[in-house]
Amino acid sequence: MTYHSRYPAISDLKARARRRMPHFVWEYLDSATGVEATQKRNRAQLDQVLFNPSILHGEFKPDLSTSLLGHTHPLPIGIAPVGMSGLIWPGAEQMLARTAAAENIPYALSTVASQLPEDVGPHAGPHAWFQLYPPRDPGIRDDLLKRARDSGFTAIVLTVDVPVASRRERQTRGGLTQPPKLTPRLAIQAAQCPAWLNGIRKTGMPRLRLMESYSDIKGTLPSNEHVGYLLRTSPDWDYFKVLRDAWDGPLIVKGVSLPEDAARLTAEGADVIWVSNHAGRQFDGGPSTIETLPQVRAATDLPVIFDSGIEGGLDVLRALALGADFVMLGRAFHYGVAALGEPGAAHVLDILRQDMISNMGQLGTRTLADVPARLRKPPQSS
Repeated sequence: MTYHSRYPAISDLKARARRRMPHFVWEYLDSATGVEATQKRNRAQLDQVLFNPSILHGEFKPDLSTSLLGHTHPLPIGIAPVGMSGLIWPGAEQMLARTAAAENIPYALSTVASQLPEDVGPHAGPHAWFQLYPPRDPGIRDDLLKRARDSGFTAIVLTVDVPVASRRERQTRGGLTQPPKLTPRLAIQAAQCPAWLNGIRKTGMPRLRLMESYSDIKGTLPSNEHVGYLLRTSPDWDYFKVLRDAWDGPLIVKGVSLPEDAARLTAEGADVIWVSNHAGRQFDGGPSTIETLPQVRAATDLPVIFDSGIEGGLDVLRALALGADFVMLGRAFHYGVAALGEPGAAHVLDILRQDMISNMGQLGTRTLADVPARLRKPPQSS
């Protein structure tokens, strides 16, 4: 029996993942900030993007391949950075890196991952990206860049939409602290999830190992903060210029929502613009990413990456139709590994692939470049 017979959709993996991880871990993975209106808006606005299916195109096999940063990928999909992946599922960083290498897609490792770049980079293949929360200390910044480069990471993803710590009230109520520790309350939850707990016994409780390698700061931080906040800064345009000079590879800027910011980043030397609202985890009063995507697309001739709210292959096509060149998913791949272990990540990718093929067949689109022509146009006012 294939995975498709039991888990035909990402929602099926999500349901199984929730059962297999402790409640406090689920609240960390699934939560947003505030009343989570932005997270809901991401989903609702994607559903508003409609297509007009076209008929009588005969039999054909859609071509899902695309190019980004000079590389051809079999799908316009990559694995987005997620902090503390190893808390969500023990060993997740290496599992996702190996999957990305095998599937010839990008994998982005977070600065606040539970594993070091030296431990993950060798598994990630030629499309390994390092997501950077910018350190305020120039020496730490330069050393991070060197370690990323020496570990095989070929691109830097500068995240700019986390200037301050978000509150993430659900996460706080869930009881997660940084560094994570099993309080009696959380230990009871962990005991109810033996597969997760056995994995943690092998790997140890996840820690922000990269940041800890630069700091011996002790003490308890608020549950929505971590040692990384004590080392990183809120970057400005001067910081971006310094980073651009310091890194001689592709520089991707993640967290862009305004067209004027995209235009300036283009002029200042960015290589890729990443439209994201951090899946609603940082600010609860902004538009959905699918709403901001067309304006950003119009403001730059650089490649545009999209994330936030993607739940299936049809959503990938929606983003591509409105101007994205590439789509990254974070939560979905973590649902996969939490549900099925390492094979779960490849299954997520196959769900997306099969969903895209099915929907492109309905639309009569042979290539991804054909998809925008099938967008349903709003009715003209009389």
